[in-house]
Amino acid sequence: MSTEFSADEMMTVAASRSLRDGAACFVGIGLPSTAANLARRTHAPGLVLVYESGTLGAKPDRLPLSIGDGVLADTADSVVSVPEIFNYWLQPGRIDIGFLGGAQVDRFGNINTTVIGGDYADPKVRLPGAGGAPEIAASCREVLIVMRLGRRSFVEKLDFVTSVGYGSGPDDRAALGLRGRGPVKVITDLGLLEPDPGTRELTLTALTPGATVEQAREAVGWPLRVAGELDAVAPPTDTELTTLRALQATTSEAR
Repeated sequence: MSTEFSADEMMTVAASRSLRDGAACFVGIGLPSTAANLARRTHAPGLVLVYESGTLGAKPDRLPLSIGDGVLADTADSVVSVPEIFNYWLQPGRIDIGFLGGAQVDRFGNINTTVIGGDYADPKVRLPGAGGAPEIAASCREVLIVMRLGRRSFVEKLDFVTSVGYGSGPDDRAALGLRGRGPVKVITDLGLLEPDPGTRELTLTALTPGATVEQAREAVGWPLRVAGELDAVAPPTDTELTTLRALQATTSEAR
């Protein structure tokens, strides 16, 4: 594999590989949607894409510009109301995988997409907010988080907990009555983080091509634990890169 690729392309490909054929995936716009559509075009043709707007089994021929993009409804197996998506599909545990990103994540996979700095009433920055993320984090059978590593994003303490990962440790999800397993993997530009089976603290388990343990540790705001035996994330194949770039080109054509 000699083709050059960017860190974002590596991250998108790694995210797509985490999606298994036949799974039902709750998809957000942006990198999660790109990764899910890449997976459906490569190794997981039976992946069922569910968007928050109410489209079940969408098969867009281009990347949607928003959850309200008509291409999702045009290609879906079914279109239902937003309350139905949450009440009848997400909350009962019928969705296998949820994709989430955020402004901040902590060592236990809790996510902030609400405010940065100060307090809730008077923050330095007010972010877009929760949307459906808290329900996705609570009820999907498992959650994937996709974020670039950096000390501003991977922090010791969140400014606000929008979506619960593992709370403060292994027993918190059960105590809160949350249905899903929680975040099973955090996919970044430098490597993969996975929860320790005992403590649930995020641990570096794999590095992307060219990345080092030192880089990963420097990009995290807490003492990052590292697995005893690190895996290597395989670089994108020619097929994955060609398919990904063709998908991304459809976004420009649709604007």
